[in-house]
Amino acid sequence: MARFDIFANPFAAERVHTPFVLDVQNDHLGPLATRIVIPLRAPGSYGRQATGLNPLLDVNGMAVVLDTAALAPVPASLLKQPVCRADTRRDDVLDALDTLFGSY
Repeated sequence: MARFDIFANPFAAERVHTPFVLDVQNDHLGPLATRIVIPLRAPGSYGRQATGLNPLLDVNGMAVVLDTAALAPVPASLLKQPVCRADTRRDDVLDALDTLFGSY
């Protein structure tokens, strides 16, 4: 499990609107029981996207919106095999986090 790994949403009932989550936690905090993730939502189920805060990503051919403001801890034990990685979009993800936390 690593920063920028993308996982299937561990909560099956939410997968229709939020099919994936993106791990954004620092890899040096691996021993913690939780990981901080950002929901990746289907564009049709997401409202107006804020510039810089909600970039559109592609997960194996599926467009998803990074719902940065909804980041949350998830038990690491629920995150199984990553489906792909978002390291090629690292700058966009970090910019979204900077926008949320005021570091821009």
